[in-house]
Amino acid sequence: MILMEKKDFHVVAETGIHARPATLLVQTASRFSSDITLTFNDKSVNLKSIMGVMSLGVGQNSDVTITVEGDDEAEAMAAIVETMDKEGLAG
Repeated sequence: MILMEKKDFHVVAETGIHARPATLLVQTASRFSSDITLTFNDKSVNLKSIMGVMSLGVGQNSDVTITVEGDDEAEAMAAIVETMDKEGLAG
């Protein structure tokens, strides 16, 4: 059975997920071996890809879903949640 971590976020940051927050999320995701996906408006990108994340154009009041699948998924999700909170990205 494949387990995975999945969490919905409501983006509250005025600027949405733009350059700096996107970079921090990509850096956080890149520390883990798990596959990490960011989904917005039915489009999914690898959260380890800055170009992918930026291409989504996630703005304020957007709802996104992050899915983590792999050996360190629990730790990866915890780190992503921490980054979202610390940066005031999601509420």
